[in-house]
Amino acid sequence: MKHITKWFIATLIGAATLSVSCVDPVKFGNSFLEKAPGTGDMTQDTIFGKADYARAFLWNTYSKLYYGLATNWNEVDGKMNTGMFEVLSDCWHSHNSWDGINRKYYSGAYKASDEDDGNDTRFGYTKENCWQAIRASWIFIENVGRVPDMDDAEKARLSAEAKVIIASRYFDLFRHLGGLPLVEKAYDVQAVYELPRATAEATANYIVDLLDQAAGVLPWDLGTDDANWQGRFTKAAAMGLKCKVLLFAASPLFNDNDAYCTEPPQDAVTNHQVWYGAYNQEWWNRCWQACHDFFEELQKNQFYALIQANGVTSKDYREAYNKAYFTREVNTELLISTRIIGKYNGDWWYYWGEWVTFGGYTPTLEFMKMFPMADGKPFTDAYLADGSQPFFTNNDFNQPLRDPRLYETMLVNGAAYGDHAAELWQGGRENISDTEKETGQTATGFRLYKFFKEGKGSLNGKYLEWPYLRLSEIYLIYAEALLKAKNNLPEAIKQVDVVRKRVGLGGLEESNPGKNLTTNADALLEEILRERACELGLEDVRLFDMVRYKRADLFKKQLHGLRIYRNDGGGNKPWSGTSGNSGEFPNKPSQFKYEPFAIGNSSRAWWTNFSPKWYLSAFPPSEVNKNYGLTQNPGWN
Repeated sequence: MKHITKWFIATLIGAATLSVSCVDPVKFGNSFLEKAPGTGDMTQDTIFGKADYARAFLWNTYSKLYYGLATNWNEVDGKMNTGMFEVLSDCWHSHNSWDGINRKYYSGAYKASDEDDGNDTRFGYTKENCWQAIRASWIFIENVGRVPDMDDAEKARLSAEAKVIIASRYFDLFRHLGGLPLVEKAYDVQAVYELPRATAEATANYIVDLLDQAAGVLPWDLGTDDANWQGRFTKAAAMGLKCKVLLFAASPLFNDNDAYCTEPPQDAVTNHQVWYGAYNQEWWNRCWQACHDFFEELQKNQFYALIQANGVTSKDYREAYNKAYFTREVNTELLISTRIIGKYNGDWWYYWGEWVTFGGYTPTLEFMKMFPMADGKPFTDAYLADGSQPFFTNNDFNQPLRDPRLYETMLVNGAAYGDHAAELWQGGRENISDTEKETGQTATGFRLYKFFKEGKGSLNGKYLEWPYLRLSEIYLIYAEALLKAKNNLPEAIKQVDVVRKRVGLGGLEESNPGKNLTTNADALLEEILRERACELGLEDVRLFDMVRYKRADLFKKQLHGLRIYRNDGGGNKPWSGTSGNSGEFPNKPSQFKYEPFAIGNSSRAWWTNFSPKWYLSAFPPSEVNKNYGLTQNPGWN
């Protein structure tokens, strides 16, 4: 028998959530204590002695789910010190020199000991509330049966919700770390524990089994009667998450004939904790089957659907897409959404708004090019020739030329912005010197728009939920599964086209006649991955797509921004009708010159020195050194 670390014991016995003893007190957040009788100190007997308290205990556990936007430092340790996962991908770049992205990852300085020492790492094994949520969920499952004033149907349903919480938190860890210790109960206090790291296969199967159990109990949807129930897990959520888990599990990171990294230490490779030991087609078959089952249930039960536009203009399509990820009220597209707790001066958006203005999430030129034209045909570099129109005809935001999702994802030159067209050319009102100096919000010639809109003021009064899983992603997962499991390219294209149609784009095949997408599987996979990046931008998809396909080529690729200059002789001066050189050049600029440039302020060590060890994170050495069965991931000593 081996000793688990003090941290792990504390977590498993519930020191941070609920005492195992029936006499030791536990303290909840203020909102729960206000509802509690007596002093506010509660025991298991008290909590599970009344339905209202038991429900509140589970609601508190929901608050420990993953939330993707950077918020207050104190919400959760880690989070790369205001960074986001997608800023490690080829779609976004951070120009915030002091965030964890720059200090640990772009610099190449990240090492295993950082998991013990700091809060700048990608997703800490001990820092993300995962084990606290898992522990609390098992406590609930093991004790809800004794709640006297709750019927059996509700007990079963709430237990199923707790199982999805466990599954989701395990998946959050799995995609960063691989195989994990499998906690299958709320452990009692004891001196010695044995909880070794499981194989990657066992971990994936454990997650899927929990989701299957939950799906067998939960209702398909929540309906529209009670908006306060939004965010609670359903059968659709459990089945959809199963698709997402199996997509990751089936991908080459784990499912290949070669392990992803040959650097020492290799114990996790030998033990099959970071791969399966060989390629197994059955993983893709399982992913396909999960998607097939989901859409059969959707056909039978309805309710969930992509939010559709009320018209055929770009504005109509943008509004529909915006509602799909941004709207809190009853939303037929959100399968799983999460929320944060706590406010700053009554404003949910405060910290997120601050971090964006520091330039931590600047879109790249490579990402801009991924979005097709409004008819669905691909963007080409010909649209960046001097005097060309890559965004709007005559710089008129009423005449958009591109995929509506582009304008909802990033702010581009000429887009509607307050009372004017955004001036992102060098010297323009929104870009006085950012791109020139490659700093701040507009360092790359573009700005973040998704989840941020026109800045903090535009978010005032908004409650920013996190779209953990949307129906559009399930369509795109199904497309990939059809390709990889069935080699059914035409049917895969149909699933992609469902998502494209919602924003008015032409079909994938007819928009790309030279790519032979009905016969060229590699070309179709690239299109599916590109479509995922456009549809699910800044929703924690692109980085993991690069990781699961071991795309070293994308990690090593030099990224670019775009400098835009007035092409009317007005130089780098703003145009506002009353200032700058408006007397000499009275008309709003509509012609521009474009100059791609290599990002250099905060360059990435990966561009010249990438190792596949970066696909997965390190475990804290303090945990590995306790010798309770936790092996270190390859490449991290």
